[in-house]
Amino acid sequence: MIHRFQPLALLLLLACSTPPKEPQTFPVGQIKTPQGEMLFWLYDKTPIHKESFIKLANERYWHDYTFNRVVEGFVIQGGCPDTPEGFADSHYLLQPEFNDSIKHIYGALGAGRDGNPEKLSAGCQLYIVHDQEGIPRLDGNYMIFGQMLQGFDVLEAIAVVEVDSLDKPLIDVPMEVNILDMTARELSELGYEVDN
Repeated sequence: MIHRFQPLALLLLLACSTPPKEPQTFPVGQIKTPQGEMLFWLYDKTPIHKESFIKLANERYWHDYTFNRVVEGFVIQGGCPDTPEGFADSHYLLQPEFNDSIKHIYGALGAGRDGNPEKLSAGCQLYIVHDQEGIPRLDGNYMIFGQMLQGFDVLEAIAVVEVDSLDKPLIDVPMEVNILDMTARELSELGYEVDN
């Protein structure tokens, strides 16, 4: 006896046998500190800096470093040390990727650099803008590659720690930098809408 499937029954059978599609995820930077967690959207418009940040985070590069420079009303900065000779400990330097739509606004995530004329960023150095009015004089001179989504209270707590005459915290503020894979729905719950 030959069984003939009706078209609707066949569609239902195929639908039931197809595994559900996994939702798309996006890499989000996570910086964990004793003061709490900060989360950052990483810009596609700065692919060199984004890829470098993801690479170093996945290698757990920053796990032995601290926020070694804290200037309230300006930035909190961490990673490899900034020495008189420049960022000698940086494994590599990154070509600038300046974009007029990406600014030094409150909570922006940037890559530090020394005074090199090519404006190359140190792969190992990062900073977060604490100035609530932004720092437009740095636009086009220093690279921003991400924006804080969550953790502004943590930024505020770190920005007011007691520091010495060189802006180094008297009590270390260690950092653990990771990459989280988040869905558009999870990002929406943080107030960020992904453009599809």
